[in-house]
Amino acid sequence: MAHLHLDSWIQYTWEILGTVWLIGLAFTKRNVSPGTGSGFSILLQRVVFVLGFFLVASDLFQRGWLGTAFLAETYAMQATGFFLTVLGCLFAIWARLALGANWSGTANVKQGHQLIVKGPYRLTRHPIYTGILVACVGTALGIGQWRCLAGLIVISLGLVLKMSQEERLMMATFPEGYPQYRRRVKALIPGIL
Repeated sequence: MAHLHLDSWIQYTWEILGTVWLIGLAFTKRNVSPGTGSGFSILLQRVVFVLGFFLVASDLFQRGWLGTAFLAETYAMQATGFFLTVLGCLFAIWARLALGANWSGTANVKQGHQLIVKGPYRLTRHPIYTGILVACVGTALGIGQWRCLAGLIVISLGLVLKMSQEERLMMATFPEGYPQYRRRVKALIPGIL
């Protein structure tokens, strides 16, 4: 019974993250640039992320081989996975709050856009992505099904593509400040990557 309890709490953690994102949409600045990428690439990114998040955080893909276990289910593994999921989601929420009205679902420049280098942005250039990836790893460990690993891979690919677009946009938008920031702060893992 404890296993089902932690599975539910892992899912609730993702739902909280999604709720914060939806609420945050109401508080973003207006775009002043068309952003990077074509309409097709933006649509593709959204489809990739939705698919990835459904694989990781929903019960829709529990049937068939995607719902089978890739690792032995133990309470210790579920507890570790739950802890990492919560830690990752909290880090992503902290980063989202620090970014504030500058946040965008696509790589765009906002009206009065600022280069944010405080809070979790002191640790990594893309702390939302760091948090999401940590949460995905945690969910994969906590739930232990192939669907979670598949979702982690799908989300990782989407984040790599989006991150490269954002890096180019920030270099163009902040040609003096961003290269210095980029030399000082790693992209995803503090001091490493």
